[in-house]
Amino acid sequence: MRGILVSLIPPSSNPIEIEEQIEELRELFRTWGGESIAVLTQKRSPDPAFLLGRGKVEELKRLIEGLGADIVVFNDDLSPRQQANLEDALGVKVIDRTQLIIEIFARRAKTAEAKLQVELAQLTYELTRLRGRGKELSRLGGGVGTRGPGEPEIEAERSRIKERIARLREKLEEIRSRRDIQRKRRKRREVFQASIVGYTNAGKSTLLGTLSGEDVYAEDKLFATLDPLTRKVRLPSGREILLTDTVGFIRKLPHHLVAAFRATLEEVRESDGLLHIVDISSHNFLEQIDAVNTVLKGLRSLDKPTIMVFNKIDKLSREELETLKRRVGDRFGDKAVYISALMGYNLEDLYQAMERWFL
Repeated sequence: MRGILVSLIPPSSNPIEIEEQIEELRELFRTWGGESIAVLTQKRSPDPAFLLGRGKVEELKRLIEGLGADIVVFNDDLSPRQQANLEDALGVKVIDRTQLIIEIFARRAKTAEAKLQVELAQLTYELTRLRGRGKELSRLGGGVGTRGPGEPEIEAERSRIKERIARLREKLEEIRSRRDIQRKRRKRREVFQASIVGYTNAGKSTLLGTLSGEDVYAEDKLFATLDPLTRKVRLPSGREILLTDTVGFIRKLPHHLVAAFRATLEEVRESDGLLHIVDISSHNFLEQIDAVNTVLKGLRSLDKPTIMVFNKIDKLSREELETLKRRVGDRFGDKAVYISALMGYNLEDLYQAMERWFL
């Protein structure tokens, strides 16, 4: 799919931050399997009908026709009305950031549990769109108390979706209960349980494979891991811990996904400690840390014993790394370690930090 990426820029926004968000949207679209062929931005407050201004919509339509685009991807969330209006005006499929992320999760879900969780997120998202469509259609009725065209069909679809959501939640609750039993067994054996958390594509799966000495699937794309994977890690002292890889976080992670992946994310909540892995080679790694902490706060896990693991130092020069260490040190102090999970650099520093969990 050849797509045009669109972002509305708030009047008070930081240009560098907007550029980074567009680059992230480009990477999301690539992960989804699309090819971005142009970027269109507009600095203004949101238009209720189209999000963009009418003139910019016309400019976008000419761009679509001139480049032969198949799809338009918005970096902003669209209301059902805005999405419908844009598709009518542009003549191509239009999706927003939330829908794009959910579709990426759907394509990458491999296990039965991941598929259940993604389906729950998809249906929850779809239900909000039906509600919006219902409001729009109700305005088309002939008078007070009348129903607009298509509203009975929407009500039937809403009932079907709600029934399916209820069944999915029952199945996921069974999975959550089984996981809880497994965790209690591990706690009875007094095994220290830690989770790797971090922004998507920060190197969590690579780190788990390096520390455990076992093959762990890793790919240089966003959201390569959707299922929690636990491996045993032996520390230099001889102590063993259980380390779990978790789904990556991202800015504006759709709340439908956070809610749907509750059974998976409880691994984080029940952990004794966290390895918060950060791609220090990313220009906006501090903002990524804040995005992860926002999700951790929602999971009531922000106060857990945490080691900040700044990864991918192999991508930096010595001078760049020393400069970044000074920036990081002011905020994280001795909680920070600097490694390359891929190359195995400075792992002894990480092991020493993990040993301090037991002091």
